This record gives sequence, structure tokens and C-alpha cells, in this order.
Amino acid sequence: MNRAICWRASNTRVMANAAEDVTQQVFTLNTHQGAPGAILCAIPFLRPHDILRSLAGQSGVEKQIALQDAISEHYAQCYQHACDLRDTLAITLPIIATGHLTTVGVTASEAVREIYIGSLDAYPVQAFPPAGYIALGHIHRPQRVGHSEHIRYSGSPIALSFDELSSEKSVALIDFPYDAPPEIRLLPVPVTQPMRLIKGNLADIEQQLHSFPIPEAGQRIWLDIEIATDTYLSDMQQRIQQLTHALPVDVLLLRRNREQRLQAIAREKKETLDELSPQDVFERKLALTDMAQEQQARLRPLFDEMVRDVTEGAPQA
Repeated sequence: MNRAICWRASNTRVMANAAEDVTQQVFTLNTHQGAPGAILCAIPFLRPHDILRSLAGQSGVEKQIALQDAISEHYAQCYQHACDLRDTLAITLPIIATGHLTTVGVTASEAVREIYIGSLDAYPVQAFPPAGYIALGHIHRPQRVGHSEHIRYSGSPIALSFDELSSEKSVALIDFPYDAPPEIRLLPVPVTQPMRLIKGNLADIEQQLHSFPIPEAGQRIWLDIEIATDTYLSDMQQRIQQLTHALPVDVLLLRRNREQRLQAIAREKKETLDELSPQDVFERKLALTDMAQEQQARLRPLFDEMVRDVTEGAPQA
């Protein structure tokens, strides 16, 4: 079946990029009874080449200002067409705008990639048009933007990184009373996959592992383990496997804490390769990554095989 037919069958429209004619991005949202209920400015992730022509000789600051102005102009055009459409319908309808970008002052998480718009680090809140509600995406933590109740990131419905566990996931339900600000209710999203972040030395981690509440039948807890130790542990992986093999847990991340990772990097700078074996170098590099233990376990025999091939094929002195 044609994709366009599939989207229409599910009453869904997809805005993959900014349109040259902004009227294609503005349309009415109907109620269950088929009557107009709101007007939507469907603004997707804005790529610079869709809304801006770069000029030769511009400085970095000039490019940033030009890009911000172009984004503001695109929002303004969409909003103005929404106002014109509302006047044509002669119905007092709320105007909703969307956006996929980073705004000034938001709290991100480890899972958020830095996909800013061109050279623009963050978009200022005051540059948005006066829409009744602005629904934003890209930031995973649910939050309002600045002090504006009507400009919000809904956040992801599930935790996409372990540092998001402290923030409750929710869905925003918006009611638009006549001639009044929108009423916003946050509906909590149930947690279906238990996840935990545990930190400490090996003794602390062992104690925390055995004090976990027993999950529901068939469930397993996803773990991020951050180890604090003053000594280099080449067998850190094996020790954690011994501690967790009989528990209903899956270790997705295993790492040294950030301070010690930085110390390890500084220590490596003082060492020469002559002091380390290839396996030493490989293990130390693995210890500095956030790679899952299953991936590390698959890499070790491949690395050992590669070392053997190189060693056996090297000319004898």
C-alpha cells in the first residue's frame, strides 16, 4: 500500500520539512463531531537550507543572527496565516504551534543529541509568536520553557537514558476554555520497564544489588552501574557478572565514575606504550566507554585474535 494512503487512512499528516508555501503547514483540527476545534501551525525541525540563504563573508555571529531571524520569520508567517484562517472561519479557535528545537534554559539529558539548528545553539522563548499553546519536541524531560506555562516540552513517554529516572514521564492534556488561558493537566505515564542507576565501590554495589525489591514475575531490572574505586580493575566486568548472574537484572551500562575516568585519562598521558601490553591498552580504553558489557564481551576475543594475527605475522628480530 502507498505510504501516503496509509497516512490518510490513519488520519495522519507528516511535515518532514518546511514548505515554501507556509499555507501547507497551517490547517484546522476538527473535533469528534467534525467541527473546527483548533488551528495548527505544524512546524517541523527547521533545516537552515529550507529557510535561509547563506551569504558569503558572514561571520559566525552574523550567521547565527540571520538564522534566528529566519526561524522567527517562519513562525511569524505561519502564525499570521493561522490568524487569517481563523478570521475566515469567523470562529474563536485556539492556535497551536509546534517545534523541534532546543530553547534557552531547558534541562536536557544524556540521551539528547546536540542537533541544534545550524549554528544556533538555542532559540529564545520571546521569539515565538503569541500562539495559545506551543508544543515542543527534542528535549526528553517534560518541562515548561522559562516562566511560560503555555510553551512546553512534553518529553519522551519512556526514559531514554538513566539520568532521566528522577523525572516523571507524562502526557500534557490541554483544554482551551473560551476567552481564557489554556488549562494544562499532566497525566503520568506508567513505568513498565524498571530501571536503576547505582553508584559506589564494589561493596556498596553488592549491598544495593541485594536490597532491590523483587520485580514482578518475568520482569528484569535494567541497570547502569557506576563504580568508584581508587585502583584500576582489569576484571571489573567479571566481578559485576559474578554479582549479578543470579539476579533478575540486565547490566546495560558499566563504567567508572566520571572523576576517575578523567584521572585515568591523565594517568595514561604519563605512561608510554612500552609500559603497557596491547590488552592493557584495550581494557583501559573499554573502561573509559559506556559500552554495554555484552558488547565488550564480544569485542575481547576479536581483539585477541587480531593481536595474535599481528604478532604471528610480525618479522622476528
